[in-house]
Formats: sequence, C-alpha cells, structure tokens
Amino acid sequence: MKPRPPVAQAPAPTAIGVFHLLGVLCIVLLPHLQRLPLWVSLTLAAAVLWRAAATRRGWKLPPALLRGGLTVAAFAGIYASYGHINGLHPGVALLAVMTALKLTELRTRRDIRVLICLLYFILATHFLFSQDVWMAAYLLVCAWLITAVLVESSHSGALAPRSSLRLSGVLILQALPLMAVLFVLFPRIPGPIWGLPSDSGAARSGLANSMAPGDIQHLILSNAVAFRVRFDGPAPARPLRYWRGPVFSFFDGHRWRPGTIDQNERQPVLRLNGEALNYQITLEPSRSRWLFALDLPDPVALPVHAQLDNDAVLRADQDNRQRRLYALRSYPHYQLQPQITAQQRRATLSLPRYGNPEARALAQAWRAQGLDDQAVIAAAMHMYRTEDFHYTLRPPALGRNSIDDFLFKTRAGFCEHYASSFTFLMRAAGIPARVVTGFQGGRRNGVGDYYVVRDSDAHAWSEVWLKGRGWVREDPTAAVDPARVDLGINAALAGAANLPAFLNPQWQRSLSYAIQARWDWVNTQWNRWFLAYGPTCSNA
Repeated sequence: MKPRPPVAQAPAPTAIGVFHLLGVLCIVLLPHLQRLPLWVSLTLAAAVLWRAAATRRGWKLPPALLRGGLTVAAFAGIYASYGHINGLHPGVALLAVMTALKLTELRTRRDIRVLICLLYFILATHFLFSQDVWMAAYLLVCAWLITAVLVESSHSGALAPRSSLRLSGVLILQALPLMAVLFVLFPRIPGPIWGLPSDSGAARSGLANSMAPGDIQHLILSNAVAFRVRFDGPAPARPLRYWRGPVFSFFDGHRWRPGTIDQNERQPVLRLNGEALNYQITLEPSRSRWLFALDLPDPVALPVHAQLDNDAVLRADQDNRQRRLYALRSYPHYQLQPQITAQQRRATLSLPRYGNPEARALAQAWRAQGLDDQAVIAAAMHMYRTEDFHYTLRPPALGRNSIDDFLFKTRAGFCEHYASSFTFLMRAAGIPARVVTGFQGGRRNGVGDYYVVRDSDAHAWSEVWLKGRGWVREDPTAAVDPARVDLGINAALAGAANLPAFLNPQWQRSLSYAIQARWDWVNTQWNRWFLAYGPTCSNA
C-alpha cells in the first residue's frame, strides 16, 4: 500500500502583507467610524493593534472556543445597541465587528484574500450613506489600495509595494472603460436591485410633523442642504420665495400638529393669477413625504407619484429616502379656498379649553372695540411691529401658558414663537387660522445659476381665512424683523453672538463661501449627470 503524499501546507501570510492589510482596512473603515457605536470602534482598534503585535512578536492565535465566544458576544452587542440585526446601520456595524474578529484567525494567504473580499464588500456600503463626488473619489482610492494588497497576496515571492501599487493602478485603469460602458448600456432600473435599505441615507431630521417653540431654531443651526432650485427664467424676489411644507391646524397648548384631512375633498379649491414660474427642485433625502413647492403649486402640473392635499401641501406617495428631482409650476399670486366648510372652520378655530387667559382677553378686547377681521389682523401686526419684541435664536424658556409668557413676559423668540402666538390670537378672535412651516429665501449659487435652500432657511408663518379672499399668508416674523424675509436669515441675525460661521452676515463674501459654492456646483453636476442617470432621473 502506497503511503499518502503529505498534504501541502497553505503558504502563511508575510508580516509585511499583514501590516499592509491592516493599514488598508483602517482606511476603508474610516468613514464608517462616525456612525458606528463606540464599542464597535474600540473593538476594531483593539483587533488591529492586537493583530499587529501578534504578527510582530509571533503570538499564537486565540483558541476556537474564545473566537466563538467573541462572535456570540458581537451579535449580542449589535442587538443590544440597535434592538435588531437587520437593517443598514446594524448590518454595517455587524460587518465591521466581524471583520475585526476575522483578524484573530489569519493563518494563511487564503485568509488574507477572504478578508480582502470583505473589504470590497464594505467599500460598497459607503454608497448607502453618501453618494457625493468626494466619496466616489475616496472609494476609488480605496479600491486601488485593496487591489494592491490582493496583488501582493497573490504573488509567490516578495513584491515591492511600489510594484503592487503600479500593477493595481493598471488593473483599475483597465477596468474604468468597461465600467463606463456598463454604466451607459445598463443604466439603473427601478426595483430591488438598485433600491436602498429602508434606513439608508443620512440621518437627517429636517422639518418635523409637528411644531413647538424651539424646534425650528435648532434646525437653523444646520448648514445642510434641504433642496436646490433651478428656475426656467428669472427667479422671484426673495419676499416671494416661500417654500410651502407641512401645515398644522391642531394645537394642544404647546405643540402644533396636522389636522384631519377631509377624505372627501383631497384637492384644494384655488384660483391661480398672474404669471407662472417654472422650476425644477432637487430634493435631498429627508425621510418624510413633503415635496416642497413655491407657494402655490399648480395642481395640474404636479410630479408623478405626488398629490396636493386640501391644505395645498404637496406630498409624495412614499418617504423621500433618496434624492429626488421634480419639476413644478407655481403662481405667487393665488386665491386658496375662497369657501370654507363647517368642518374646516371648526378645526381652524379650535383652542384648548383652558390656558393662556391674557392672550384670549387681548383678542376679545380687539373684538370689543368693533374691529372686523382685517382690522384685528392689523392690530396684531402693529403690536409685533411697534412693541418690544425681539427676534433671537436663544429665547427664554416658556411655562405652561407658553403663549401668554411669550406675548407678555419674554417677548423674545424665533419664527415659530411668532407664528404660534399670532395664530392663537387669531383663533381667540374668531378668525380661522393655521400654522405653515417650510423654508423662506435661499441663496443663489452664481457658479451654476441655481438657488440653494438649506436647513438654516427653515421658517414658520401663519395663514388666516378671510371671507372672499380665502387663506391669506400673514408672517408676523416679518413685522418684528423685516430683514428675515427681505434679506435672509444672515441679515436678521446680524450682531448676534456665538453664531456658526455660515450665519455670519459676511459669510457670502468670504473665501470659505466661494469654495463651498464651487464644491456645491461640482456635486450638483455629479448628481445630475451620474447619480440621476437612468429612468428615474426625472419623475416630473
């Protein structure tokens, strides 16, 4: 009987190959560290440091029982951190911690290649969080480095890093034409292949589905882009650039919420006057259904998979989890719901049974003077305009009677304070009123001739219903500080202390702003010509 030939031992990884792998692993995982739980980041760091020390000093690998225990602990830790295992964020965290544990069993070059495959997979997960041009460039560099490690691990002998990087670069360059051909011939198609996980995208809050004092003032401190607008012709003046979002009709004494939509009247009754404005909006992911529109959109020229409800709010059929491009036609001059139903009147006159007695008494005093609806509105605006009210990002805290506290004590607030108190006064005087939130203004990007509307442009105003005129916009913030509407948020906050740089009135004349404008234009072109390529590039 012939003796069995000895089993060939798989070649062990070289020390220099392990160190190169660890370095590339750290570079690939770097963007994920900001969104991983702290314990996962610490586990990654500990695994990398241990693997480096073990390779340098020749330590033995941990026994299988210990590795199995660590794997079970990792699953338990992810579940404890997120409450589930499925989903984008827990999935990426689990992938990262499993990659760290894989470092504890690197014995052969085959193990190196398995880990390299994991790195390629991790590379793709970055696009689920950001698809900006800088991320594409960063991941292209990462792909070059991963491929260099793959080339090095596949070489039978020692290979200089310069040679592996050069060969990797040649392979990447050879793949680029094929990638371009596939990109053009096989554009993205709707469906699960290209669909993102339900929790994908940046964890942005944007405008919420309710409003209370302090909500919008915190959003103002964000410089994140909400949407970009390109007009087909001249843009309207800044005072006309009200971008309509959620409308709130229910007030519980502290927070405003949407009212109940009358299912028998989904479309609002409106009359559009004057010249129309045609424009395209590129909306950033917001995880809400609001499709912001210039007040007021034409209901016969709406994007597909969107509708205008009876509050004239444009809503998508699904949450906006991906960047969306849509075209609209709006009329700045309009008449919205000249007639109001009994149900709508009750909803927009309702107030809590108790609370804010001083505000109620003030509204009733105006009525006792014989003032009609228009005169009551004028009296309220005169109060805001001439008395000691202040527009500030840092208003004092309010008590249980928040409207009374604001109107008669603190008199310092942001747009939501003024919209809320004005709407309360109108209802107390018997005038149907509601709160509208959205954005106001937006800055022109001179490089690309489009407008950028950011979270810092968030705004709240009021609408009152007047017989024969319908719903009419009234902005008490403009009465307190006209600069907010005429010149923008930067001018309105001029002189305020401890503001972020982008809220400084001199920001638009700074080098940082010029760089940001050009970089935003680059990203806009990337979004337009690459990320939006295919049948979903325009859903208008």
